[in-house]
Amino acid sequence: MKYSFKARALAVILAIVFFVSIFCIDLFKIQIVEKEKYASKKLGLSSSTSKITAVRGEILDSSGKELVYNSSSNTVYFDASYFPRESKKEERNEIVSSLIKLFESKGADFTSNLPIELSGGEFVFKADSQSDKSYLISKDYLNLNVYATAQNCFDALVEYYELGSFSKEEALGLASVYFSMRKADFSKANPFTFAENVPEDIVLILKEQSRFYKGVEVKIDTVREYYDGTIAPHIVGYYDFLNADEYKAVTAQYNEKMNSAELSEEEKTDLKLRAYSITDKIGKFGIENSMEETLRGKNGVMTTVTNADGTKNRTVTTEPENGGNVILTFKADFQKQVQNILSEKIGSLKDLETVGAAGSAVVIDINDFSVLACATYPSYDLSTYKENVVALNTDKSAPLWNRALRSTYAPGSTVKPAVATAGLEEGIVTPDTPIKCTLIYRYFKDQPFQCYNNNGHAGTSQTVETAIKNSCNIYFYEVGRQLGISKMGDYFSQFGLGRKTGVELTEATGVIAGPEERKAAGGIWYPGDVTQAAIGQSDNLFTPIQLATYAGMLANGGTKYRAHFIKAIKSADYSETLYEAQPEVMSKVNISDSTKAAVKRGMVALGSSYRAFDSLPFSVACKTGTAQRKQKVNGKLVEYTNGFMIAYAPADNPQIAIAVAIENTKSSSTITCVAEILKAYFEQKEGVTPSQTVGNVLR
Repeated sequence: MKYSFKARALAVILAIVFFVSIFCIDLFKIQIVEKEKYASKKLGLSSSTSKITAVRGEILDSSGKELVYNSSSNTVYFDASYFPRESKKEERNEIVSSLIKLFESKGADFTSNLPIELSGGEFVFKADSQSDKSYLISKDYLNLNVYATAQNCFDALVEYYELGSFSKEEALGLASVYFSMRKADFSKANPFTFAENVPEDIVLILKEQSRFYKGVEVKIDTVREYYDGTIAPHIVGYYDFLNADEYKAVTAQYNEKMNSAELSEEEKTDLKLRAYSITDKIGKFGIENSMEETLRGKNGVMTTVTNADGTKNRTVTTEPENGGNVILTFKADFQKQVQNILSEKIGSLKDLETVGAAGSAVVIDINDFSVLACATYPSYDLSTYKENVVALNTDKSAPLWNRALRSTYAPGSTVKPAVATAGLEEGIVTPDTPIKCTLIYRYFKDQPFQCYNNNGHAGTSQTVETAIKNSCNIYFYEVGRQLGISKMGDYFSQFGLGRKTGVELTEATGVIAGPEERKAAGGIWYPGDVTQAAIGQSDNLFTPIQLATYAGMLANGGTKYRAHFIKAIKSADYSETLYEAQPEVMSKVNISDSTKAAVKRGMVALGSSYRAFDSLPFSVACKTGTAQRKQKVNGKLVEYTNGFMIAYAPADNPQIAIAVAIENTKSSSTITCVAEILKAYFEQKEGVTPSQTVGNVLR
């Protein structure tokens, strides 16, 4: 019995010692080994991570002039980790209402996208707001009938957000902010941008009253600025917030990549840092869009720990990688000159009360097809694009449309040098073969075709040189007929006509006339159509930039390079060249020296006949073209012409090629444009000093 008692006592003591030992070990671990971890937990109420947006790269001209650059600005956003939850509507309303009053008192803008407005004391839907209206009444939001009025929607919003104690105007302002938050998918993962470019006096008030403005944060952000927003807006492009469709698209791409079995963990981490949130911005068009990945860079990560006393400690846990800088192939000053030349010429043309005059001009370096200028008229200003976008979109003259890259035209007689090249190379004619201009071409008895008898050449025999100079249709009808549409189309294709040039922006393909194309369009190809194709009519449709590269091929002997707008890409700090464009041969046309010389003589002879070129210190090789078109205007079918010119110069030592297209006019209107562009180019080129080599990035 005595032994049993001692055994039990010993067991109890051993148990106590065991548990005390475990406690001491845990205490040592907590106090010494993991001291910092638990100290952090003691002091920190919460910990969260947020994105550090990488600084977007700049866009510069070939001499280093910053066409698009960044400036610092204050952005006010809502952080869902600290902003009152949706269930705390009264507290939310108090904060947002105060914010709206503060911003309105300072005349500052804030995000407000509700498709409803007050007009004459009545609620109405805003113009062009069908998409937002559909979202508002959808089952996922207010769940109203499709015929719900603006008043119905407003009443539902007042009830939904408990805005009954506010005036109509105040409730409308609050509802608009909440609508924007909802549409932006406001959450911990998606902070809501309440306002950009916020004045310092507002920022100071928000910081002073940070305890009241819970979850209302301020960050230094970057905004895009422009050296001159009118310089090549169609090329430079625009950068703004993602819309719903864009966000859906980039999210789908992200998910597809993340689900790839071939992706490593490191690559997945990298991909996450490049992912878009609904509040991000993206390049909408132009270089801003095509070079999005390069310009955007890679985001970083910041960890925020909120301590017991409410203070926040922020630590950068992953540094952002700022975007690369894109150097373009053209000089801003020359681009501006070409734009001015084009706009002045088109502006001087009277509207024929049918189709308004418009046009484009493209200048390329014949040695690598870098684009030295690319102008479209009418145009617009990137710096005011956002506020004018509705008017620009509804403007019948289509100022947002990039005519140089995306409009396709029947090119008229500008194709005759290509047809002449094909005829000479295929042995249809020699440089001296005479073909008499009979004024009317009667090979197809039931379908006669006419020549316009330029320079009164009817009745005379034409060689390839005089036929190009006089633009004799009879000559090219006959050469085209003997070539056949298949062979002719093959040469057009080799010259890059009806084929994409390879530029980094969206461009049209165009059409090379032929039986298959006609059949695909639902029409019938007739034998006589080959003659129309030979003078640039029929179904031929080419873009101005294709005409420029074609002229470049005539100048350099038949080499087609990939046309390009990007000269180089520099690292964020300009210390490294990440990419530098090199001449890229896409194809070649085999042109004999005798053929090249014969075609050149014809083009130079034409250039020498124009007084506009007399003041130039060199000869110009060129070809004009006028194409007849029909278009419905106000329900009536109206006939009009488009004018074109292709050229290269100096003819004896070619450096640049040009294509000018002007709608609703004759080719004569393009001549002075080309002359002035040539003068501007060679004057600015001669003005470059040895200490400032063209193409260097000046920093």
